[in-house]
Amino acid sequence: MKRRPRRSIPATLTGIVLLAACALVAVVAVQMLLGETPWIRYDTVAGTLHDLRWSDVATAVMGGVAVLLGLVLVMAAVLPGRLTVLPLQGDLDSGASRRSYRSTLRAAAAAVDGVSSATVKLKSRKVSAKVITGRATTDGLAEAVRGAIAHRLDQIDPAIRPTVKVKVRSARSVS
Repeated sequence: MKRRPRRSIPATLTGIVLLAACALVAVVAVQMLLGETPWIRYDTVAGTLHDLRWSDVATAVMGGVAVLLGLVLVMAAVLPGRLTVLPLQGDLDSGASRRSYRSTLRAAAAAVDGVSSATVKLKSRKVSAKVITGRATTDGLAEAVRGAIAHRLDQIDPAIRPTVKVKVRSARSVS
């Protein structure tokens, strides 16, 4: 199971902009049909666009902005996002959410004797753990944390086994 994130933010923003443009056009059309003064006069818009030339700076800037916006939307649609559900081994189509995966690895690192706090970051094929200890010497603590995380990874049994990197920081300095 490889669930990718939804592209709801670009789709929502595009929908809102198009809805606003359509609503503006509809309001101006109704105002013109009723014989009232429209918010935006057709003659003014047509005259301004007629006076523009392809060599004008304003035309080049508007074209560049339109191309850039189009490329951003195409890239958001085509490029895969970060997995929201990480696949697990086994016969069933199963997975673990990114949040629960990270929190269970953080709990495993924090359960090691001598660790006062732990943070875990997940990359595509790497788990980075940063632990803080109250000990003056940190000899062997990184290996113990790495072993605890490796044991938890054995229990979880992910489809792609990440490498584990551990950094230990001591809250006290060695005197």
